[in-house]
Amino acid sequence: MDTVVRTATLLVDPPAAWTRVEKEPGDVIFLLSGYVAVLALIPALSRLVGASLIGVIVPGGEVVHEPIFDGLFSAIFGYVATFAQVLLVALLIDVLAPRFGGERSFAGALNLAAYSFTPVWLAGIFLLLPGLRFLGFAALYGVYLLAMGLPIVMKSPAERTRRYAVIVAIFAAALISVTAVAQNVLFAKPGA
Repeated sequence: MDTVVRTATLLVDPPAAWTRVEKEPGDVIFLLSGYVAVLALIPALSRLVGASLIGVIVPGGEVVHEPIFDGLFSAIFGYVATFAQVLLVALLIDVLAPRFGGERSFAGALNLAAYSFTPVWLAGIFLLLPGLRFLGFAALYGVYLLAMGLPIVMKSPAERTRRYAVIVAIFAAALISVTAVAQNVLFAKPGA
């Protein structure tokens, strides 16, 4: 399926999108190379351009710029870490499925993880401009997508889905936070 069509369907009509995803065989190659690889470029490139070229506002109102090589390596690090995040979240979804009354299926869990990260990657565009970074909270829509998809793809009962989604979302947020901290530690942070 076309990346743009899948993304639009997920955002506009999640139940229909998850029903289609559930019926698909789970093409890991397409998912990683045609979906994750494409959408994960949005926050990586936005962070690079935003921090290195446009600049970041630091306390006191000054605009500082990250050195271009630090920005480039940080973007590459974040991009590669995205694949690890998706795979680890998929593994957790798969392992927890029986505990929440669902059926194990790594292919289904990988679909859920990748497609649930869609709002996170799309919200990455807000890394371009310093004044818009707070709009990254729009990535929380991914938790809603996950909660909508768990009963359809992993066959978890509706009454247990909320806790299942919360646990997975907390794990995903922790992975994203660890990546952000690692980027700040490993690469020059603007204004530091």
